[in-house]
Amino acid sequence: MSDLEYPDTLRYTADHEWVQEREDGTIRIGITAYAQDALGDVVYVQLPAVGDTVTVGDTCGEVESTKSVSDVYAPVTGEVTEVNAALDGTPELVNSAPYTDGWMYAVRPSGELPGDLMDAATYRGTLG
Repeated sequence: MSDLEYPDTLRYTADHEWVQEREDGTIRIGITAYAQDALGDVVYVQLPAVGDTVTVGDTCGEVESTKSVSDVYAPVTGEVTEVNAALDGTPELVNSAPYTDGWMYAVRPSGELPGDLMDAATYRGTLG
């Protein structure tokens, strides 16, 4: 898995999602290179709607690939402020650009970020 990238500027969850703190106070969320690689070709993404409240650890969407369907879990609690509408027509962006154009949704957190978010080095260490 050493050929997959894990940017040092992001934080990661045990569920293979990434979290990016943005200057406006929102958190952008997507799945990691490891997750998209394990899923295979992504063909459909279901995301929460703007205005929805998500709770850390709860299912808030799913990613369907040619291999399987996987849940998307909320890594933070808060209100969804934005979703990546580009994924409706081009879900394969999750495969080709998981950290940029393939981001999934953004949340305005209602409190502190969870303490179990990992830095890139720690996350890479969990992958074996």
